[in-house]
Amino acid sequence: MSSAEPTPAATEPEMEGILRRQDARESSARTYARHLRIVPVRASGMTVEGADGRTYLDCLSGAGTLALGHNHPVAVEAMRKVIDSGRPMHTLDIATPEKDAFTEALFATLPPALARTARIQFCSPAGTDAVEAALKLARSATGRQGLAAFTGAYHGMTTGALAVSGGVAAKARVGGFAGDVTRLPYPYPYRCPLGLGGDLGACAAAEYARRLLADPNGGVVPPAAMILEPVQGEGGVVPAPADWLRAMREITRQHGIPLIADEVQTGMGRTGTLWASEHAGVVPDVLVASKAIGGGLPLAVVVYRGDLDVWEPGAHAGTFRGTTLAMATGAATLGYITENRLAERAASLGTRMLARLEELRARYAHIGDVRGRGLMLGVELVDPEGEPDILGSLPADPALARAVRAACLDRGLIVELGGRHDTVVRLLPPLIISDDEAETVLERFTDALEASTRAAR
Repeated sequence: MSSAEPTPAATEPEMEGILRRQDARESSARTYARHLRIVPVRASGMTVEGADGRTYLDCLSGAGTLALGHNHPVAVEAMRKVIDSGRPMHTLDIATPEKDAFTEALFATLPPALARTARIQFCSPAGTDAVEAALKLARSATGRQGLAAFTGAYHGMTTGALAVSGGVAAKARVGGFAGDVTRLPYPYPYRCPLGLGGDLGACAAAEYARRLLADPNGGVVPPAAMILEPVQGEGGVVPAPADWLRAMREITRQHGIPLIADEVQTGMGRTGTLWASEHAGVVPDVLVASKAIGGGLPLAVVVYRGDLDVWEPGAHAGTFRGTTLAMATGAATLGYITENRLAERAASLGTRMLARLEELRARYAHIGDVRGRGLMLGVELVDPEGEPDILGSLPADPALARAVRAACLDRGLIVELGGRHDTVVRLLPPLIISDDEAETVLERFTDALEASTRAAR
């Protein structure tokens, strides 16, 4: 059978057998597989076909990895050229033309103030590996140990990355995380950690960080780094206010603290600019990138100011630093995003989609908040019958959120949840989503929301 021929639909017993064997053999840590009970066999753009012949619009996009969607011709051609050329597929950190081209393409996207002296460390494939490298780099460069991180953060699941993340459940049975981390409030208007909300909450959060780090009796030893997400993704699609982000840059510069921007999910046009930090005009000292930069293949890097490059040879390494296919697809993807102005496209389409979601919020009492930046959108679902808090925010409704996610899947729409209590429905379509596909996404989501709220009455 040629690769262009359609995959025959599996019978229901065959499908159930595949899923049953996954349940029996894979770790209980598996996540998406628990509720996305499909077996994808073909995909193109944002369309995924299951083994049972059903098709879905993918608004998960590999948790933001697939900037160009599934099997984009640019990425496929880049892979094919490498395979046909006989190039080595793996070279550790030895130089290759593909690696050089990728680095050139990536550096061309950086803010000039960072690019001028920037150094790059290729890590093992996942974003959490790059976070670990960034934390290790900051500690090596400053000689300090502590870290400043934020409520609601998500930086990965390895030990160091988990320590600076906010989620409690993943840490509950694993000790030794909190000692060197100072937790600061991240502005979140709907559920403000300071109980203030809006601009006042963001201003107070900035002032709290400013005063705490300047207070000789505040109990905080100057940290090796401050790490933050310009838009919290897993934390519920919470964009950082520009003034607050600029304040964090000012505070860290004043105290000689390297500022690490975790752009694993926000990078490469997702939020309407190539890097989400650009919305506030902030240039970090260290930038962590993964997901979209590999064009759908595993790739993770840390880019940082040249004066922080204090590592000795071998001080940090990773076996999959030199995966040639990922370098090639990454360079091709970066080129396509910039040449076709997909960041600008994400900004304009995201604004229109957010406006439509705001209209839904006015119609459905079960929507507490909608927010986002570019094509990184979130809808927070609440219990309208619950007791509001001091800000008037309603209690989270995890059961409704799960019902909406399932109803979306039934209607051919793949979405995921995030945020506190997993009650934020997240929309992360590929940057190549068409206007018609965006309309279909909104229609299917609205239908799923209507059906789920009707059932909840």
